[in-house]
Amino acid sequence: MNIIIVEDELKTAKSLANMILGLKPNAKITGQYQSVASSVSALSEGTMPDLIFMDIQLADGLCFEIFKSVKITCPVIFCTAYDEYTLDAFKNNGVDYVLKPFSKQDIQEALRKVDELKNFFQQKTIPDLGDLLSKLTPSSGKTSFLIFQNQKYRTINVEDIAFFYIRHDATWIMCFDKQQYVISQSLDQITQSVSSLQFFRLNRQYLINFKAIKEVEPYFLRKLYVRLVIETPDKLLVNKEKSHSFLSWMEER
Repeated sequence: MNIIIVEDELKTAKSLANMILGLKPNAKITGQYQSVASSVSALSEGTMPDLIFMDIQLADGLCFEIFKSVKITCPVIFCTAYDEYTLDAFKNNGVDYVLKPFSKQDIQEALRKVDELKNFFQQKTIPDLGDLLSKLTPSSGKTSFLIFQNQKYRTINVEDIAFFYIRHDATWIMCFDKQQYVISQSLDQITQSVSSLQFFRLNRQYLINFKAIKEVEPYFLRKLYVRLVIETPDKLLVNKEKSHSFLSWMEER
């Protein structure tokens, strides 16, 4: 299997390549590209690979621009920090949509889907595209979380949660009334379970509620500084790669 990686973060591209080759030793990474322009050039002149792993926001624009210039006939697995492009991904050969930071298990599951899709076509069976779309489309999310405190179980309504964060290897809930609770789920699990319209993963440590945002201002190196209505243990910064997605998320209300 010949595979191309389109990813503008070199460290991420290298990590992804190592994961792929570890899971599929017979695969070959035939190209790694960082921009829309270089990807269009390579795909126009070279042989179409069997599979493409593709980030969405590249150095010179969104990856969907590639599809306007090149007819891509192979499956595409989108690996990205942004969860608002699922429908676009589905329309552009997307067979899976893996959110960063991804794990080896995430990549293994994505490769499994590609193999299943290949088997479908070999058997001349049409895959259930409606089921695939339902898996790609974000759900409305959980409405409450179960916590254990003072030897008792109770639920916390999602609407009462200002943000989730990691502190000393534990995941915490911070409510608008400034009450805090430890929760058993990881921040990755919580991110996948809550509404992507209501919560945004700022970085590896913080997942914030839209209603908790007080103001946002530009910061050094094209970052954004986010202030919430209640104080946070750390300064909330959005890196330049994620700032466009964050502002777009704020607009979609």
